[in-house]
Amino acid sequence: MDRLADPDSSGRKEHVVKNPATGEDVATVVMANVEDAQTTIYDAHQNFRSGIWSKAPALERATVLSNLAGILSMRMDEFAYLESMQTGRPIREMKAQLSRLPEWLEYFAAAIRTHQGFIAPTQGQLLNYVQRVPLGVVAQVTPFNHPLLIAIKKLAPALAAGNTVIVKPSEAAPLSILQFAELSVIAGVPPGVLSVLPGYGRTIVPELASHPLVRKVDITAGTKTGRVVGKLVGANLAGYTAELGGKAPIVVFKDADIQAAVAGAAFACFIASGQTCVSGTRLIIHNDIYDEFMEQFLKKVESITARMGNPLNEKTMMGTVINHGQIERIERLLQRPYIGNILAGGRRLTGISPLDGHDFSKGSFFPPTVVSDVQLEDDLWQEEIFGPVVVVKRFFDESEGVELANACKYGLGAGIWTNDLSRAHRVAAEIEAGLVWVNTHHRNDPSSPWGGMKQSGIGRENGLEALDAYSQSKSTIVNIASSEETRAAIDWFAEDDALEKRYG
Repeated sequence: MDRLADPDSSGRKEHVVKNPATGEDVATVVMANVEDAQTTIYDAHQNFRSGIWSKAPALERATVLSNLAGILSMRMDEFAYLESMQTGRPIREMKAQLSRLPEWLEYFAAAIRTHQGFIAPTQGQLLNYVQRVPLGVVAQVTPFNHPLLIAIKKLAPALAAGNTVIVKPSEAAPLSILQFAELSVIAGVPPGVLSVLPGYGRTIVPELASHPLVRKVDITAGTKTGRVVGKLVGANLAGYTAELGGKAPIVVFKDADIQAAVAGAAFACFIASGQTCVSGTRLIIHNDIYDEFMEQFLKKVESITARMGNPLNEKTMMGTVINHGQIERIERLLQRPYIGNILAGGRRLTGISPLDGHDFSKGSFFPPTVVSDVQLEDDLWQEEIFGPVVVVKRFFDESEGVELANACKYGLGAGIWTNDLSRAHRVAAEIEAGLVWVNTHHRNDPSSPWGGMKQSGIGRENGLEALDAYSQSKSTIVNIASSEETRAAIDWFAEDDALEKRYG
């Protein structure tokens, strides 16, 4: 077990990061306290004021981000192992996911290489040029489910724009972002421009959200947490981006390719053990294909369950949820009376893996779970579970399918499966979600805006929207008239009666 930093006499607490698959200790992290947060904010502000990064030429910042992308690429296996150890996700998942992370750094490096200001068409003999300038100190709060992916999605545009950044990672999974911060210095990010502040959310996040030197907060969390943090940020008149809860519907029409839809729905529902904000948690299937679809889908569920095992095994298809507390929460939801019919799963795994002999009882393993006949008012339909649990329901026509998809307070992701091109576009337009996938799911790209509607958040990650959200426009207006013309035009309080003078 590694020890990251040493405790001292200031009252800092130690937190043990555990492997959810074995219950074993992975590392001990010394958690920051309120004073640490305040000192980090002040130091970040001083670094911003120094201009070492904030005023560096865009080409210089772009070169550093590209260097960082290259270094990260060479260390990919190390990070995949670390992510699997702290999250319990299969190593094959982490290798596939992390292999794409350099793209975010390269995308925003390219964006600032090519980003241009503009000249506003101001009236008169005035030159009005508009530039984008950084905000200052920005704080980012990241979750446990995709520790490095979500951090880099936020870091790349923030650093590209010239800000100094403080990341508060989840206490359950801080290791990979701590390691990444060390790489950033090797790549050329000046010390103090990127700070990682491991700590307990209830202690550190209010300090970050309410401090007057923090000019933007970007958080990925549950909707309840997002509301609380948003109030603090709003009172501080700072910027706010929040990617919050989700309850993604998957609508399968009768003309869909059933085999492809089954495979796609299984991926949507059970990748990362259902611990994603866009996880397919409400499976809405047309009545005409319901029986055939469900027969194939339940076979797929059985296959996935049979291939659960040690996450470090390349053949493991699904790993753990984050901890025993999450398993207990899922079981409480599933063991209430009158919730519907549990068609598969429903209880934690405690035996021996048929795949590799791994002892499930040592970890936080919960199998793919399918529940039918759930009422629309039930928490299984309405609330984010954050586990491998999907509810299924029939629909009979297009309007009912859309109505069921929208029958939820969340609006982050949604999936549609159909071979009817007109229907695909028509239904996508009607579904209340910031992301709609047609005949696929969970596709993500640094150029593609990512964010939610309704109670799923505010603002967007990715793309030029994210870069603009981490900067602000600055308008400089220059009088280019001659001295003679200026003298004649600028003296508003001259004693003559000339009316040609301009005001505003």
